[in-house]
Amino acid sequence: MSQDLVPDAEAVMAGKGKAGRGEICAWAMYDVANATYGTVVATAVYNAYFVNVIAGRAPGIGSGIGTSLLTMVICISSLAIVFTAPVIGTIADATASKKKLLLFSTLICIAATASLSLVGPGAYIAAMIILIIANTAFGTCEDLVAAFLPELATREDMGRISAFGWAAGYVGGLISLGTCLGYVKWAQTQGQTSVQFVPVVMIICAAFYALASSPTFIFLRERASPEPLKAGENFVHVGFERLKRTFSHARHYRDLFAFLLTLLVYSCGTTTIMHLATVYAQEVMKFTTQDSIALILVVNVTAAIGAVIFGYVQDRIGSVKTLATTLGFWTVAIIMATMAHSKGDLWIASNVVGIAMGASGSAGRALVGQFSPHGRSGEFLGLWGVGVKLATAVGAVSFGLITHLTGGNLRIALASTLTFFILGIFLLLRVNEQRGIEAAHQDVDEPV
Repeated sequence: MSQDLVPDAEAVMAGKGKAGRGEICAWAMYDVANATYGTVVATAVYNAYFVNVIAGRAPGIGSGIGTSLLTMVICISSLAIVFTAPVIGTIADATASKKKLLLFSTLICIAATASLSLVGPGAYIAAMIILIIANTAFGTCEDLVAAFLPELATREDMGRISAFGWAAGYVGGLISLGTCLGYVKWAQTQGQTSVQFVPVVMIICAAFYALASSPTFIFLRERASPEPLKAGENFVHVGFERLKRTFSHARHYRDLFAFLLTLLVYSCGTTTIMHLATVYAQEVMKFTTQDSIALILVVNVTAAIGAVIFGYVQDRIGSVKTLATTLGFWTVAIIMATMAHSKGDLWIASNVVGIAMGASGSAGRALVGQFSPHGRSGEFLGLWGVGVKLATAVGAVSFGLITHLTGGNLRIALASTLTFFILGIFLLLRVNEQRGIEAAHQDVDEPV
């Protein structure tokens, strides 16, 4: 592939320094916005509602099958992102259309979220289809908004800026969860059941997502410049060619690929916990919907604190050491949750998870940003998205399979995720952070 297809790094960086606090805040507002889907729909409310009500009341669906169907949804939507994210990322770079593609994906996720309100008990096939669409759009949005990070931050402060956005997301989760919890409490005083109030919660989520994301689309700038196409070329072809070229230089980017493998492994554990935490809480610890929302509400506070604190730590001691520390937190938290026998025990374990979740998510995103060459953030953070979503699929399948093989024993399934965190710590030792940053600065054709 010709060098003409590589974005002009100088052109991209020329406008980079113009990003002020207002624009960074506008970027972070998207994390506030999409947190409502990640925390309310995919974590605190709808996943457990799908298992207990949508699938649980369907004729012929036995005990434990709802969890398997949910893991199937997570797996399918994650694989959809795996196959599309790298190409969407490279096309976004080549066409300088990250913002347009982000808007399109956002509208799909909002519409799908609102559509969940129309699905009644037993209609699990319709719910699965809508959830697959919503999850896929949501994951695509995560990748595209992350691709703006290298344009807004220097490599020296990328940890703090990434952590700021990540923490803002947890603030968004607090606001949306708090709003939903207030509505649920009111609905319950009126004698309403989950079949009545959960659909309204989905409408609240869709509205919050649309409102909170508006500043991003109004104030965030697209700094990249589109590449002119040669005769007979199209951007889909260019996207595949650039992706092929990146993999052909895997030796040059060996620390990036070593980290992506590490990310894939430990994310099998993190994503499984995030998607199935409330299922575990309600099925094993007998949490109510209100209990689950309150738990996730508090966990969002600790996650925001973890993201901010470790964002500063990351810029001081490095991303790799920071990640190793947070994976240690994850390991301790899972052991605590597996051994929990009271709601209080699970509350303590969940807040340790919160600290680890905020820190590891922010640090991982920032590290890939540090390993990304100028003008190729969409492509490289698309690969970050591939790692996370492939991990989501693998983690969901393994959790569902172990749950099935153990006759629905969620404690054993939860304990199995420890393998991913421990292996992730060892794989992280293979990543040379400074060498990876230097590779991003060098021309791809130069030996490292």
